Amino acid sequence: MKEKRWHRSYAKGVKPALDYEKTTVSHALSRSAERFPKHCALNYMGARMSFAELNGLVNRFSRALEDMGIRAGDKVAVCLPNIPQVVIANYAVFRIGAVTVQVNPLYTEREMIYQLNDSDARAIITLSLLVPRMEKIRADTKIEKIIACHIHSYLPFPKRQLFPFVKKDMVRKIEPGGYVSVFKDLVKQYSDAERADKSAWEDIGALLYTGGTTGVSKGVMLTHANLSCNVQQFAAWFPELKAGEERLMGNFPFFHSAGFTAIQNFSIWMAYEVILVPRPDPKINIELTKKYKPTFLPGVPTIFVGLLAEPAFRKLDLSSIKGFFSGAAPLAADTINELKALTGADMCEVYGLTETAPVATVTPWGGTIKPGTVGCPVSDTDVKIVDLETGEKEMPLGEIGEIAIKGPQVMQGYYKKPQETEKVLKKGWFYTGDVGRFDEDGYLTIVDRVKDMIIAGGFNVYPIEIDNVLFSHPKILEACTIGVPDNYRGEDIKAFVVLQKGEHLTEEEVIAYCREHLAAYKAPRAVAFVEELPKSAVGKILRRKLRDMETGQDAS
Repeated sequence: MKEKRWHRSYAKGVKPALDYEKTTVSHALSRSAERFPKHCALNYMGARMSFAELNGLVNRFSRALEDMGIRAGDKVAVCLPNIPQVVIANYAVFRIGAVTVQVNPLYTEREMIYQLNDSDARAIITLSLLVPRMEKIRADTKIEKIIACHIHSYLPFPKRQLFPFVKKDMVRKIEPGGYVSVFKDLVKQYSDAERADKSAWEDIGALLYTGGTTGVSKGVMLTHANLSCNVQQFAAWFPELKAGEERLMGNFPFFHSAGFTAIQNFSIWMAYEVILVPRPDPKINIELTKKYKPTFLPGVPTIFVGLLAEPAFRKLDLSSIKGFFSGAAPLAADTINELKALTGADMCEVYGLTETAPVATVTPWGGTIKPGTVGCPVSDTDVKIVDLETGEKEMPLGEIGEIAIKGPQVMQGYYKKPQETEKVLKKGWFYTGDVGRFDEDGYLTIVDRVKDMIIAGGFNVYPIEIDNVLFSHPKILEACTIGVPDNYRGEDIKAFVVLQKGEHLTEEEVIAYCREHLAAYKAPRAVAFVEELPKSAVGKILRRKLRDMETGQDAS
């Protein structure tokens, strides 16, 4: 790749182009187990599983899957929170050359049926809590086998002492049937000896589904090459970090691309310890940080806002933390500055999509932090800003347009959706549907989603810009802006606001604050004060959900 302006912003030791190891992430687990057999791989509420133990369980479970008739190329659904079985299952599926399909355990029956059918999944690995639901919908899918995982199986203490988020019905006993097996019973039956690894560089390794925020959820086909290259790109961003020496808080769900790659696969590649977080929550993060001293704390903005709102977090010994990773939405400058003041650690904002495996840009490690930006394109990643009308004209520096990405991490396409694939993959470029701009140092700013843009009175208004102003108000905890139908202006602007505890604001005060910091046409005409905003499983605020609720289209 020829030199780009962002290469000059790279940290010392980060190369614009990499010489990739053709090592799949499944092979990387075997390598980490050989190099660091006794190092902790997974820390589940204090129960530490070494890399040797993890690799052995992957070998056991891969043999169980093959005995069930699962073969290379078959699709296996994994529907689990961040517990040890999710990692074991994913890597066992990799190891037999099959394809792991990530399913959100919070999905409704309708959503699960769609995704299981769309992916052609033959088996599903899920919580014992969800087995009755899976039995109910099995006839409407291609699922032949259900493997039940108890949430308490690898806990270090009796199930009666579970954390508050583990309810009684989560530890129910499952009686194996003709098509139901219990995970822990299965793995006991097989050898943990090393076995042939059938994961192949060019083969599809995972189907990760888009969030469906702009339409029907689509299965993103990621090869082992995509997954491995993206892990290597991310690892190369931190040249001074050494294998086997870090501890990451596992806040991103592994069924989401951020957790799947930037925590699960990255940590296994680098032989790092993952502190598993089955449900991301500020109070749980505080307890786990106090006990296990993570060196890196990833999260979405709502996690960091929630942590800073807790006095207990501010009182912690945070000296172990070397850095923060944030994704899903821009972070407010105040949040970045407060975390820096508390810990001395830098914030790395990460941008990417499921279609890019997902890492595409990151704040340069040890470099300049520019709040409101998402850093620079990682090694071997080209990014261009094109006009919104045709997508063919590259925009001048500083002007907004649609973001297009090219690199070894870009997906092969959408599973069984060639027409949808053709719309977004053009001559090797992935057209993201996001609007952004570059600055003179090669830092990217995300302005908004193309489909989130509000057209009010003929003006194009990007709601993220309004959200950021609202976030800057000292009495506002969270905010989200949408366009609502208006007979005169086409669309009007409405803000949904969550106030800080004990604070009070009026609609007039919020609108006046926005008018003080924005052009008049960008200020909301209406404000709704709410207790909480709808969020995805990773804590991303769901603008689409608010639009659906406002227009009466929300099914829930």
